[in-house]
Amino acid sequence: MRSARVFSAIAILAIALTGCGGDSGPKQGSLMAPALLDPAAYRATGIPGQFGDTSPHEWAGITPAHHGVHGIDAARYQGLIDWRRAAASGVSFAWLKATEGGDRVDPGFAPNAQAARAAGVPVGGYHFFYFCRPAAEQAQWFIRNVPRVKGDLPPVLDIEWNHTSPSCQRRPDPAHVRAEMRVFVETLRAHYHTTPVIYTTVDFYSDNDLGQMRGYDFWLRSVADHPSVRYPGADWTFWQYTGTGVAPGIGGTVDLNAFAGGPDDWAVWLAARRQ
Repeated sequence: MRSARVFSAIAILAIALTGCGGDSGPKQGSLMAPALLDPAAYRATGIPGQFGDTSPHEWAGITPAHHGVHGIDAARYQGLIDWRRAAASGVSFAWLKATEGGDRVDPGFAPNAQAARAAGVPVGGYHFFYFCRPAAEQAQWFIRNVPRVKGDLPPVLDIEWNHTSPSCQRRPDPAHVRAEMRVFVETLRAHYHTTPVIYTTVDFYSDNDLGQMRGYDFWLRSVADHPSVRYPGADWTFWQYTGTGVAPGIGGTVDLNAFAGGPDDWAVWLAARRQ
């Protein structure tokens, strides 16, 4: 997810150069320790009252606050999260970056996933996809590094154009993109016994005609309008509505997300889709 990769230009270059490298061992980076921000100092129209936004959008029509179930996605850049505080504030689910390409592991995944489970927050891992590695290889890398834990959320395929990488800016044709997506998600489905969720962006969804990908839960990024406006006619289950959110117990800024239905719908979805 985009906000989870906001850091210095030097770090961007160093990580991107290794994202598609050889398997000389997992590359992990370091776990950050950003300062906690007070959501009350960043109240924003349209954002649920328990959260904040450091760079708010002027929402119109259906806003994030119209949805009743909210969660986060995070990576090493948020450091170690106070999950009990986050849960008490209304964080109902969390996806954490676990792997990237075929040789990167996020050092925040294991400690934060364990602590989230202990706090009763449904948690899962996501994989950032690189087009310079075969989907089957990346799926096996995720499986190798993310244990199957009863009760965890389905894994997530995070697939978007990688504009910043100097080593992997390939843009395959739409048919190839969809074929690779299916290889990845079906490999993970067989292993984790639940169908992965697909996270993507407005341009990637449109460029690759992802409306053809039937039978999957989509998690759509839309920080300027409701998904019904930015993805006309698309079915979606999760909505990432800001990459500059502020939530209790979480260092720095964090991606905030909404579930498409209400609390009862969430309970049904969760019961059906957990591992």
